[in-house]
Amino acid sequence: MVVPAEGMEVTNFHETILRQGGLISDKLSMLRMEHYPPNATKGLRPFSLAEVAYFLGVTPSNIKKLHLEGKGPIPATSPSGRRSYTAEQMLELRKYLDRHGRSDLKQYVPHRRAGETMQIISAVNFKGGSGKTTTAAHLAQFLALTGHRVLAIDLDPQASLSALHGIQPELDKTPSIYEALRYDDNKRPLSEIIRPTNFPGLDIVPASLDLQEYEYDTPLAASNRNAEGRTFFTRISNALKDVDNRYDVVVIDCPPQLGYLTLTALTASTSVLVTIHPQMLDVMSMSQFLLMLGGILKSIADAGATVNLKWFRYLVTRYEPTDGPQAQMVGFMHVLFPKNMLTHQMLKSTAISDAGITNQSLYEVDRGQMIRSTYDRALEAVNAVNEEIASLIHQAWGRRV
Repeated sequence: MVVPAEGMEVTNFHETILRQGGLISDKLSMLRMEHYPPNATKGLRPFSLAEVAYFLGVTPSNIKKLHLEGKGPIPATSPSGRRSYTAEQMLELRKYLDRHGRSDLKQYVPHRRAGETMQIISAVNFKGGSGKTTTAAHLAQFLALTGHRVLAIDLDPQASLSALHGIQPELDKTPSIYEALRYDDNKRPLSEIIRPTNFPGLDIVPASLDLQEYEYDTPLAASNRNAEGRTFFTRISNALKDVDNRYDVVVIDCPPQLGYLTLTALTASTSVLVTIHPQMLDVMSMSQFLLMLGGILKSIADAGATVNLKWFRYLVTRYEPTDGPQAQMVGFMHVLFPKNMLTHQMLKSTAISDAGITNQSLYEVDRGQMIRSTYDRALEAVNAVNEEIASLIHQAWGRRV
């Protein structure tokens, strides 16, 4: 029974929520028109000399020397003499160093080599609010900035990862990953759905509310003795075969639920990242998630599914080191799972949440727009986490780290 608020009368609940949903959509559309005019694309700020040096893995003096010798792209120079490069110029610098640098000591373009398989990382959590999408976005962007060819897949019908990259499926009518997973004759190749982002080297497959249909289509297809329905867990891995030669790493942002979408992602994955907020209720929720997941994976393994992971890690997110109970919970998890915990944590920071208000990541927002010490602290934590994950990717390829 729906109890109306004082002074209101609710006759048909479905009509009320449809009307209110439409109202919200209209208002969001108006706001978007103010900030993102029709046909506008999301831009990307220039990167400072220090940032470029960090992402390339060289010293600032090395890049200064190249500029002074007239080698590589020409940076923008401020009146005070500060140099900055666009992301495209950073990629050009990377290629120049790969051709002319000491490649015997360092690989500046870290693309897959012969015999190295595409790495597919699924970010999962049973509970929303764990920082899963933020983690997936920063990881995908970091890998692109460090020279990898990256495909981000938004598998969450809420499409937050898509929105963060300037795509509003509800307004853009953008085809989503559902088009590559559906069971009817309208199924499309993944290559037709991929969209470029504002980060060179990073593409995205958007999500939309249509994705929820997959949760209903799959059991129906299986019950109708549809062979594809019974082997639903192969649909993402099969879709990715269409673009295997184009990417080094795939980052999948899974929905915050244990359904067919999550199971399909996990069986396609070479590695899994479980985000966890270090509070008792969240850890209890994760415990139930793992028990349920293990039981379901065991069942579908009997149907032919295999989950062969190169690595599996827990990532502590929204962490406040000065919070005693949180610090104890992190210590507790390190004792329980010493080999499966990432060494670094994703800190809770107003810099991350403030950037998110304008649909930006820390790599997009300008440092000057924030309190610099807060921004630097958050970015240091994000980079440390992403460096650790990048090392795991390279180890999976058999490279020395």
